[in-house]
Amino acid sequence: MAIAGFGEIAEQLRRSTVLIHSGGRGSGSGVIWSGDGLIVTNAHVVHGSNLCVQLWDGREFDAAATARDPRRDLAALRINADHLPAALPADSSQLRPGELAIAIGNPMGFVGALTTGVIHAIGPLRPLGPQTWVQASVRLAPGNSGGPLADARGYVIGVNTMVAGRLALAIPSNVVRDFVARGPRSAWLGVAVHPVRLPRSTGRAFGLVLLEVEPGSPAAQASLMAGDILLGTEENRFQSIDDLARAIDGQDSRLLRFEFLRGDYSRLRRVAVRLGGSNDGKDVIAA
Repeated sequence: MAIAGFGEIAEQLRRSTVLIHSGGRGSGSGVIWSGDGLIVTNAHVVHGSNLCVQLWDGREFDAAATARDPRRDLAALRINADHLPAALPADSSQLRPGELAIAIGNPMGFVGALTTGVIHAIGPLRPLGPQTWVQASVRLAPGNSGGPLADARGYVIGVNTMVAGRLALAIPSNVVRDFVARGPRSAWLGVAVHPVRLPRSTGRAFGLVLLEVEPGSPAAQASLMAGDILLGTEENRFQSIDDLARAIDGQDSRLLRFEFLRGDYSRLRRVAVRLGGSNDGKDVIAA
């Protein structure tokens, strides 16, 4: 089915999509959310503080991370530019299965690549918890993360985040809008984690193994190391990655006391981590 003006719609989406280089650790995509230099992307795209945003016309700008929500996998960046071609967000609550979906991004180094499909569903996926996703049959690849998913009019209905089976998952535009409206947050621990099941001998069933600890991060300053397994805080045991995100979320400077295992798991350890004041690292890895 031909769509009137599809070429113009696709070109406008490309102009509203950026390429993000992050600390020499690969690249991802982002959406120009407002013409004064606000960029929205995935939290897992943003690593460290050496961020560079490349616009559709080839111009490059240093970028600063101004807000993060690791639980929703969203981050906001700011560049020193204005009169940018901002995307137009749609009301994602009005989406229906079967509608056309257009994804723009920079997969495998191909800048401004476009792929189309249809909306499969809007709602949670059981393995991923209660979070709502726009689920679409569009093909994504590494580098698409953080780019726009749009409807047939070119309005952004979500931010592409990951692939589950044969479906692309995007964070709904209404969730992104709420995230932007909340303003700066300071939920940064500086670790990449993965959930693990623990041996019965530990007396705990679930933990989060640290795959990576960002140099200079609050976790690194507290001497946490890759391979350590976070069990929870002194108040609550972790049952999911969401529990870690909720524990560190907030803007205030504070001490958070974690319980963790190291080495042969024979001894429960505790550490106090100072949070607050920096938000340019990463907290949780998304698939």
